[in-house]
Amino acid sequence: MAPVLVMKDIVKEFGSFRANDGVNLEVETGEVHALLGENGAGKSTLMNILYGLYQATSGEIYFEGHPVEITSPKDAIDLGIGMVHQHFMLIPALTVAENIILGMPMPRGILDLKDACRKIKELSRQYGLDVDPEAPVWQLSVGQQQRVEIVKALYRGARLLILDEPTAVLTPQEVEDLFGVLQRLTEEGITVIFITHKLNEVMAICRRVTVLRAGKVIGTVATCDTDRNQLARMMVGREVFFQVDKQTCCPGKPVLEVKDLEALNNKGLKALKGINFCLCRGEILGIAGVDGNGQSELVEAITGLRRVTSGQVLLNGEDVTNFPPRRILERSVAHIPEDRNVRGLVGPMSIKENLILQEYYKAPFSRGWFLNRDVITKHAVKMVREFDIRTTSEELPVKNLSGGNQQKVVLAREVFRQPELLIAMHPTRGLDVGATEYVHKRLIAERDRGAAVLLVSTELDEILSLSDRIAVIYEGEIMGIVPGPQAKVEELGLMMAGSKRLKAS
Repeated sequence: MAPVLVMKDIVKEFGSFRANDGVNLEVETGEVHALLGENGAGKSTLMNILYGLYQATSGEIYFEGHPVEITSPKDAIDLGIGMVHQHFMLIPALTVAENIILGMPMPRGILDLKDACRKIKELSRQYGLDVDPEAPVWQLSVGQQQRVEIVKALYRGARLLILDEPTAVLTPQEVEDLFGVLQRLTEEGITVIFITHKLNEVMAICRRVTVLRAGKVIGTVATCDTDRNQLARMMVGREVFFQVDKQTCCPGKPVLEVKDLEALNNKGLKALKGINFCLCRGEILGIAGVDGNGQSELVEAITGLRRVTSGQVLLNGEDVTNFPPRRILERSVAHIPEDRNVRGLVGPMSIKENLILQEYYKAPFSRGWFLNRDVITKHAVKMVREFDIRTTSEELPVKNLSGGNQQKVVLAREVFRQPELLIAMHPTRGLDVGATEYVHKRLIAERDRGAAVLLVSTELDEILSLSDRIAVIYEGEIMGIVPGPQAKVEELGLMMAGSKRLKAS
């Protein structure tokens, strides 16, 4: 079978940096083809070239057997190439139908929303996408918004669909639903390029996989002829250990005590319902659960970002309930937030500036009203080296880094302070296997140093690998707390679905 897409000797340079270095890619009709690699390997750059957001420095593209020149997304769409970006391109105030037809030429210059809604419903039924064309986008879950983006591409005639990190913000159930949709798409002859760094997903849904490392193709293999370990070696260039070695937990005195905690969500509804737990020095307490069951509100209540309506938060015995965030952080608390772009980093600011955001007003980073720039630069150089932040300069705006390296900046800033309490929420979300392994080792090192670590994650493998004790949250309640080494996936799964444990320990 002739390939639907051939990208030949693609080179993309940004100044002296070569993001794609002679990349060759062939994708066959009707397959899900994974583009796998570490953060910053050049996956998104390559697909942005295919979609016309970037122009290649050199190289050729053939689509459906013909040489093509793609200078804009309009060129790509006209050819039949669609792309769903990691951060969705939807306007929340508009309806699904309005978002889908936005920017499209109207026949005879007349806007016919009724006809658009009919076509959207037909596409939804055909591919099992379950999209309501009349719903406002702001009311939709993340998974539903992603389906809207897929329908938008199909509505515009996409025969090749690029999905950039499509599962990064989805719950496990939404991931399962997405895989069902992809199967339907390929059965109908649609070709999918699946950009990811999640090996389990590659093995589950993709027929072939092309691995990039440092801008170059390492190889293309069929998933039936490989395994996770080989793919990880191809990605990182070394053996990757999926299970973290750690010593037996020896907990010390309590650092964080949460007593009968209650708080409201952004809609004014009760999000936390009498939460109780204790976290001690030298242990990791994992909070497991499907996203959206109160995890965000819990962390915000502890860190002062959300008002507690009743109950207490105690730090080393001191009641800090409803303290302002800075007063809480100054009590030796570090916070790795769930969304590094919203609360973790200031994108236009440099790496070195982001590395001191928590301490900029203290010595040695400042002298009175003035910043000590020499000290700040030396500190940044040290952190970049110690935390393996891949960058050409500490002066670079942090928004220019890959997601994994942005996360390392947040981790470096928070761990540098040697906190007594480290709150890590989704610390490896969006990270490749190499960066994930690194973050896991740093969390274990903090625990072994004597810090109390509160780990919030929807990745059950991560919770099981790192946690000394596991608490499961469901609809704002703790269903039970179990010792990490004795935890059974089946029991955790039942609690995640709302079944209370008879005896919590």
